[in-house]
Amino acid sequence: MEIDVAALRAGVKARQAALQARYLDNNDAEALLRQRSDDVDETLRQLWNAFDFPASMTLAAVGGYGRGELYPASDIDLLILLPQEASATTTAKLERLVSCFWDIGLEIGHSVRTIQECLNEAAGDITVQTALLEARLLTGSDKLFATFRKRLFGNLDPLGFFEAKRLEQQDRYLRYNETPYSLEPNIKESPGGLRDLQVVFWIAKAAGYGATWEELGSAGIMSQEGVAFGKQFEDYLRHLRIRLHFLAGRREDRLLFDYQSNLATRYGYADNESKRASEQLMQAYYRNAKGLTLLNTIVLQNLGAALAPESLQCPQDYDGNFQIVGNLLDVRDETLFERQPAMIFDAFLIMQENSELQGMTATTLRALWLAGERIDDSFRADPANRAAFLRLLQSERGIVHEFRRMNQLDILGAYLPNFGRIVGQMQHDLFHVYTVDQHILQVVRNLRRFTMSEFAHEYPLCSRIINEFDSPWLLYVAALFHDIAKGRGGDHSEKGTVDARDFCQNHGLTVDDTELVVWLVRQHLVMAQIAQKEDLSDPAVIARFAALVGDVRHLQALYLLTHADIRGTSPKVWNQWKGKLLADLYQQTLYHLTRDESPVAHGIIAERQAEAMRLLRFFALSDTVHERLWKQLDTVYFLRHSAEEIAWHTRSLHYRIYNNQPVVRARLWQEGVGLQVMVYTRDQHDLFARLVGFFARAGYSIVDAKIHTTAHGYALDSFILLDVEKREHSREMLAYIEHELEDRLNRQAPPEAPSAGRLSRQVRHFPIKPEVSIRGDEKGTHFVLSLIAADRPGLLYTVARTLAEHGAELHTAKIATLGERAEDVFLISGGDLRDTNQRIRLETDLMERLKV
Repeated sequence: MEIDVAALRAGVKARQAALQARYLDNNDAEALLRQRSDDVDETLRQLWNAFDFPASMTLAAVGGYGRGELYPASDIDLLILLPQEASATTTAKLERLVSCFWDIGLEIGHSVRTIQECLNEAAGDITVQTALLEARLLTGSDKLFATFRKRLFGNLDPLGFFEAKRLEQQDRYLRYNETPYSLEPNIKESPGGLRDLQVVFWIAKAAGYGATWEELGSAGIMSQEGVAFGKQFEDYLRHLRIRLHFLAGRREDRLLFDYQSNLATRYGYADNESKRASEQLMQAYYRNAKGLTLLNTIVLQNLGAALAPESLQCPQDYDGNFQIVGNLLDVRDETLFERQPAMIFDAFLIMQENSELQGMTATTLRALWLAGERIDDSFRADPANRAAFLRLLQSERGIVHEFRRMNQLDILGAYLPNFGRIVGQMQHDLFHVYTVDQHILQVVRNLRRFTMSEFAHEYPLCSRIINEFDSPWLLYVAALFHDIAKGRGGDHSEKGTVDARDFCQNHGLTVDDTELVVWLVRQHLVMAQIAQKEDLSDPAVIARFAALVGDVRHLQALYLLTHADIRGTSPKVWNQWKGKLLADLYQQTLYHLTRDESPVAHGIIAERQAEAMRLLRFFALSDTVHERLWKQLDTVYFLRHSAEEIAWHTRSLHYRIYNNQPVVRARLWQEGVGLQVMVYTRDQHDLFARLVGFFARAGYSIVDAKIHTTAHGYALDSFILLDVEKREHSREMLAYIEHELEDRLNRQAPPEAPSAGRLSRQVRHFPIKPEVSIRGDEKGTHFVLSLIAADRPGLLYTVARTLAEHGAELHTAKIATLGERAEDVFLISGGDLRDTNQRIRLETDLMERLKV
C-alpha cells in the first residue's frame, strides 16, 4: 500500500491546529487531552495497517499516552509487542514504520519487545514497569495484549511497587531541592507538579484501588473533600501545562521567566501597584503546588496503610483527644477540630513536646487541613488560643518544624491573615529565591539554629549572643512580621510595624518587649545597609548607628535578625565577607555603647598602631621599622585598615618605600575563603581599571577594595577577592597573581577588558533599571557615587573605565553583590565634579553603560 506521507503530515498538523483552536474557545483541558490522544490513535492504526504486519503482533500505547492524556508537545510512547523475536523482514518493516512516524510529524518514543523481555525490563527498572502499567491496546492481537497484561500484573508486588515509587519520589524531590517554590519550577516534575498526582494513580492502579478520583474515593483511599481538591489541583496543572506547550511551541515543562509574563496575561492577570502579573500567576501556582504536596502526602500515607495494615502498631493512648500510632500523632475523632477548634494548636504543641513523634497520620493532617475554616475572629480573640500560639513560639524544640507544618496546612495563614496574604508570593528582585512565607520561615530557622548547641560551630558569635539574650522567642516574633507587609505597596518595614504592634498588644507582651519587636520590624534593613554601604572605620558612622540602636539589647537583637535575614534570602547571597562586615559593625557599636566615652579618631588610630607594632615584633623587626612608611600615610589609611593589615603592609614595604618597581603581595584571606591582595606602585592613570580588569580575567570577583594614595604619590590598594570559578587550590594562585600583576603594572600595560560573559536569564527577563547618584560630602571636597545595577561580568571594570574617562579619582570602593543585583558605593574626587553639568554627564554615561 502506498503511503502519502505529505498528506498524512498535513492532516496531523491541521487536526492539531483545530484542537488548539477548539481548546482556546471552550477551555476544556480534559477534552483536548482525550481528543488529541484519539486523533493520534487513529493515525497510528492507519499506518500500522498500511504496513500489513502479522496479526500476532500488537501495537500499544504506554506512559501518559497510554492513559489517554496527550499534551500538545508530549512524546508519544509506544510498545510494539511481539509473540517471539522479530524476523529480518519484520524488523525492516518496523524500521520503516518508525521512520514514517517521524516523517509525518509525530515525536515517537518506542520499544520493541516480547512479553518476557517486557517482564525482564520491568523487574530491573521501576520507570519501565510504571510505563507498562499504563499500556493500552491500539491495534493488533487482543490475545497477545491480554496475556501481556495478565503476566505483568501477576508479577507485580503492590507493596514493593509502593515503596519503590515513594523512594523514586524522594529522589525526584531532592533533584528539585525539595521545594515547589523555585523561581522557575518544573510543573511536571517539581514537588507539587503533575508527577505528584501521577504517583498516586500509579500506586493505586498497581494495588487495584482504581485509576480515577472517584474510584479512589469509593475505595476509601480519599475523602470526598480530598477527591474534590485533587480534581481542582489536576485541572489547574492541566490547563497550565497545555498553555505552556502552546506558548513554547515545543515540549517545555519549566515555567521559565521567558513565559511567565505571557502566561499571566493569557490567564487575565495584570500588573498592579504592588505585584506584577507574573508574580500573581506564580503565587497562584505556588499555592496550588503547596496544596498538592500535602494531598500527595495524605494519600500516600493512606495507600501505605491500606497495603500494609500490619505495619501499623496498636494505638497508644496519649489523652482523651489524641493517640500515637507508630511514631505518628493521630486524632481519635476526625471531627475533633470542628467541635473544639482550640485543639488545633494543641496538636502542634504535642508534636513539640514529644521528640519521638515523626509526623502526623493522614487522618490528622486531613482534619487539620479542613479545620482552617474554624479559625475566625472569635478564635483569634480567644485568650487561650493566643496563649497557645505564644507557647508554640516559646517551646524548647520543634518550632521550625511545626510552624512549617502549620503553613503547609494553611493554619498559620488563617491565624495571621496578613501572613496568609504573602503565602506563595514570589518577588523577582533577583536575590530572594524563596516565596515571602518560605523566606520568613527560613529566617526563623536560622535564628533557631543559633540556639542549638549542635550548630554552635556555624556562627559562634551569633550562638554566644543569642544564649546571652533574654527571651530569644521575641526574635521569632520579629522574624514572622519583618516581611509580612511585602506586596502591599509602599514601605513594607513601616507597614509591618502595624501588624507587629497589634500582635504584641493582643498577645499580652510587655511594653518593653512590644517596643523591641516593633522596632526590629521597622529597622530590620538598616544594619545590613550600613555594614555593606558605609565606611565602618569612620567613628561618625558608628556613633550614628549606636544612637539608633540605643542599647546593647537592641544591638544584639538587630544583629541576630539581620544575620538570619540575609542568610534567608538565598544560598548565593550570603558569604563570609558579609558576615565579617556585620560582625565588625556589631563589635564597634558594642564598644561604643559600653565605653564611658565615645571613641575618637586619634584613640582608635593609636590603638591600631600599637597593635600593629606588637604584631611586627613577632617578625624580629625593630621598633623604628615602621617610621618611614607611616610618615607617608594619613589618618584615613589608619582608620580604614585593621592593625593586622597595617602590620602586613609595613612588613612588606618598609624597605622599599621609594621602590620604582610595583609590589604585589597576595595571601589567603584570613577571615574566610578567598584571597587578599595588596598593590603598591607609583600612582598611574587607569590604575583601578587595570587592577579590576586583571582580577576579573583571572576569575575573581572583588568584594572589598581599599584604595589609598600616599603622601609621596604611591598607590597602596588592598582587595578582598572571591574565586568565581571555585578552584580547589587557591594557594597555587598566589604566585600567579603576584608575578603576572607585577609584570603588567611594570609594563604599564593598558587596561584589559574582561570577557563579557553571559547575562543570567533572570536579568534578561527581569532587568534592573540602573540607579546612579553622586552627592557631595559635608566638606564639599569629595563625592559619594552610589549605583545599583544588574550584576554581570565586567561591571566594575565598566565603572572604573568611565570614572577614568571623566578624570575622577577613586579613593574607596564599597562592593556589595546581592544575588544578581550589585549595590556599590565609591568615594571619588576631581574631574570637575563640583560642576553640576560634569556630575550629570558622569551619571548619564554610567546609566547608559550599566544598562543590560
